[in-house]
Amino acid sequence: MDITDEILIDLYKRMVRVRLFEEEAGRLAESARLPGFLHLYVGEEAVAAGVCAAINDQDQITSTHRGHGHLLAKGGDFNRMMAELMGKATGYCNGKGGSMHICDLDLAMLGANGIVGAGVPIAVGAAYANKLTGNGLISVSFFGDGATNIGAFHEAANMAAALSLPMLFVCENNEYAEYSPRHKTMAITDVIERAAAYGFPGAIVDGMDCVAVFEATSLAIEKIRNGEGPMMLECKTYRFYDHVGVKGTASDYRTDEEVEEMRKRDPLVVHETRLIESGVLDPDSIQAIRDEIQKEVDMSVEFADQSPFPDIEDMLTDVYTSGELS
Repeated sequence: MDITDEILIDLYKRMVRVRLFEEEAGRLAESARLPGFLHLYVGEEAVAAGVCAAINDQDQITSTHRGHGHLLAKGGDFNRMMAELMGKATGYCNGKGGSMHICDLDLAMLGANGIVGAGVPIAVGAAYANKLTGNGLISVSFFGDGATNIGAFHEAANMAAALSLPMLFVCENNEYAEYSPRHKTMAITDVIERAAAYGFPGAIVDGMDCVAVFEATSLAIEKIRNGEGPMMLECKTYRFYDHVGVKGTASDYRTDEEVEEMRKRDPLVVHETRLIESGVLDPDSIQAIRDEIQKEVDMSVEFADQSPFPDIEDMLTDVYTSGELS
């Protein structure tokens, strides 16, 4: 397919938005300015950027515990995101959801999810509604390789295939389920084999190349919108930081040499090289994009710092339970 200069620049801006925000969030977490857990998306930006650039604004997505990148790549607001990470009332969930539960229904982002694999059946539900109403929309579910070992994934995949739902499964295979390498948790080498077991096609994609992800997603979306049922992409990617935070408590499950080797395929550097060599942007233009987005990130920190914490009276507002509180 023809990739225009505008698309190439758009892909880069989406990745830079994610990278600079996540790097700043990591610094804040390391200095104990963010409460709770923080699962950074650094290294995997090409997946979110490539997918979100290929779908419509109204197409729904569901996310994971490592979900900042998905929302930011879909156009999420820096201020509301940073405020939520700081537990402030101006955040996406009024400061009560935190890092793993950010959502923006106005952007058709149906939520990050602290439960591994739990976003997949939510996306299937959205896809079912889309099919019933005939609105032409599709749903996209992001999930990790470890999530494909969870029962919710298999039930959702079976339902999507059986009902021929307009849904794209996007596996972000970074080779580790928390601290467990993939080869110790499944007997197959490629997660994509699990799509065939339920009767729908899939493809393996270089998840460190935003253009490769964009092209594969665009092709899959076209087929899904034409009524060919669900499809799956396995994006081979890698997270540069630990499972939690920048440098977590477990450091012996992978080597520093492995991380440094994967950093040579940094998706931002890969795409910057492409932009320069193809004459789309020069180094000064690239730096200008980074500087402008960094200003927005800096402003979001200031915004969050100045925002109030939620009032104690609002503790149970927007909190739902199936039982009665006594």
